[in-house]
Amino acid sequence: MAESTLWWLMTGIAVAVELLTGTFYLLMVAIGLGAGALAAHAGAGVSLQLVVAAVVGGGAVAACYLVRGKRLAGPAEVDSLDVGATVQVDSWNTDGTANVKYRGANWTAMPAPGTAQVTGAHRVREVVGSRLVVEKL
Repeated sequence: MAESTLWWLMTGIAVAVELLTGTFYLLMVAIGLGAGALAAHAGAGVSLQLVVAAVVGGGAVAACYLVRGKRLAGPAEVDSLDVGATVQVDSWNTDGTANVKYRGANWTAMPAPGTAQVTGAHRVREVVGSRLVVEKL
């Protein structure tokens, strides 16, 4: 069996395992294995094939890690669909929170910093955990 065939078989196995587990990094390793197969097709020796596979696969994993890290580093609540929604505050509790009905469930609302605790319609400014930070409309 040709060396390139072994590389392609390992690539296929890595892709199949990635599809079963959902581990995106394993797909990057499969790219490295594919690069090793291409090096074998080009007539490179076994040691060069291993180096090519390691450098390409490791580089792809590192690039994926860096890209995902930058994307996940930002505030998670900025894209919340809840921001800007309107809720009705009927009364405030003694601890400074209010129970509001929103999206068919009971939520805990907190006044935004610097805003008064008044009843009526409020806009959701941000979501902190499972609490709505609201401001008077």
